[in-house]
Amino acid sequence: MTKIDIGINTEDRQKIAEGLKRLLADSYTLYLQTHNFHWNVSGPQFRELHLMFEEHYTELAVAVDDIAERIRTLDVAAPGTYKEFSRLSSIKEVEGVPSSEAMVDLLTQGHEQVVRTSREVLTLAQSANDESTASLVSDRMRIHEKTSWMLRATRK
Repeated sequence: MTKIDIGINTEDRQKIAEGLKRLLADSYTLYLQTHNFHWNVSGPQFRELHLMFEEHYTELAVAVDDIAERIRTLDVAAPGTYKEFSRLSSIKEVEGVPSSEAMVDLLTQGHEQVVRTSREVLTLAQSANDESTASLVSDRMRIHEKTSWMLRATRK
């Protein structure tokens, strides 16, 4: 393979990729949690939450692919195992099947964590003039901020 030269030095590419790995792990963990809750939600808001969670995990499935491909574009291997995601993720797995209200609260917290992780990666990308990563991460932040708002609105 030829040497990569996209105008971002090796050290910056590595730092950005490490941040993106954490974002990927958070996003994948949130994807799994959302899918789990989609399958197991019950209660008076079943239909609304079941459909909402499906929209969210479908969007996250595309997002994890985009993030992993950006890591590869930076010439770094993307993590792809539960063990790696568990080590890298700031979002912890949930035991058992929480109530529908707790599911909404946990997903809200998860989306807010993805926003915080995104902010860290955005700072790295901006300092290296990596507009491609900055754009991807900025878009992710907007989606997760809106999703957390919508989830919070269901709890009022």
